[in-house]
Amino acid sequence: MQIIENKLIKEKVYVEKLESGLTIMCIPKNNTRKKYAIFSVGYGSNDNEFIIKDTNEKIKVTDGVAHFLEHKLFEQEDGTNSLNTLSALGIDANAYTTNDHTAFLFECTNNYEQALDELLKYVQNPYFTDENVEKEKGIIAQEINMYDDEPEWKVYINCMKAMYKKNPIRIDVAGSVESIQKIDKDILYTCYNNFYVPENMVLVMTGNFNPEEMIEKVKSKITIKNRKHIEKVEYVEDENVNQKKISEAMDVSLPIFAFGYKMKPTNKDKVKRNLSIEILLEILFGTSSELYKELYEKGLIYDLLSASYESAKDYAHAIIQGKTLDVEKVKQIIEEKIEKYKNDGIQDKEFERAKRKIYGLYVREFNEVSATSIMFVTNYFKNINPFEYIESYKTISKDYLEELLKEIFVTEKMVESCITPKETGE
Repeated sequence: MQIIENKLIKEKVYVEKLESGLTIMCIPKNNTRKKYAIFSVGYGSNDNEFIIKDTNEKIKVTDGVAHFLEHKLFEQEDGTNSLNTLSALGIDANAYTTNDHTAFLFECTNNYEQALDELLKYVQNPYFTDENVEKEKGIIAQEINMYDDEPEWKVYINCMKAMYKKNPIRIDVAGSVESIQKIDKDILYTCYNNFYVPENMVLVMTGNFNPEEMIEKVKSKITIKNRKHIEKVEYVEDENVNQKKISEAMDVSLPIFAFGYKMKPTNKDKVKRNLSIEILLEILFGTSSELYKELYEKGLIYDLLSASYESAKDYAHAIIQGKTLDVEKVKQIIEEKIEKYKNDGIQDKEFERAKRKIYGLYVREFNEVSATSIMFVTNYFKNINPFEYIESYKTISKDYLEELLKEIFVTEKMVESCITPKETGE
């Protein structure tokens, strides 16, 4: 067992990799009654094409399989549903699918070990039949239609489609109503058996318990066997955007916009780079920024601006989202303000303020068992220990941010996604 400690924030994580290949992390929290567990697999919506190593066979499946699997794993062969079982114990349980991983989780104050037993049981024991798969299609189709009617989601996914030509990040995590009709039990078992293998999974537990004892208790409950793992197919595309603008009319009272800046993905200095981009976005678009104050005083934005950075091995981008009556005017002011920063540089006080704020946000994540657990899972699949973020702050300089500013915010790599109100009578 390895113990990794960050003395600056007084946090420890106990890590053990089992012979099967499964990684277990345990994060003790002595100042809370809440306990959390999250069992996750490195399999997400982007992984719809892969190579089976022992046969060298390339398999391509329809969109939405990872999310469909997430739904189906709760259903057990004895007719029970693990979500109901956990709910009866007073457990708050859930699951989610992202572009690169799927996670099954729960939070509680009592009955932790019973809930953990149930979590480990249903994730390791899939049960798919023609009947239960067919029944699930209707449920997931309703979910897809619900998201299709969400303007904030639609403006985001259209922004992905504008930036990327073929990377699956441009596809809805749940797939489409048409794509999920192609899913059957054989596809689900193929993807489960090739992705849900111990070396591609991690279990994170956070709470007021003895880490060594908890890890020992878990070991005997891991029944899933290690198998030859697959090789994921990565999508390499050029740096050019797919199209400059996508606009769609929906039932909204105000136009909603998303401006995306497509970047070249890189593994170089990824922790320092991630942190620096977050600090840069805070300087440019945060509530204390010159830009936000100008847009607010001119009555050009309603609510806050949202600015975020997303990256993986085969994609990277920054997105700025908000609501306004004049999308083109907001876009013009954003571009003018970015050019001003490129020419004049970043002020020392802006840099220090934003750096302290982002640092504080990271530290506060360690105060909640849920945020801590999800942070370790998310970063596990990016090969990052979250303590690295805390330790990397001292390496970030204003000069580095100014280099990133010129690299990232390139007009030719900017796309616009917009949801506009429907015309009267439409």
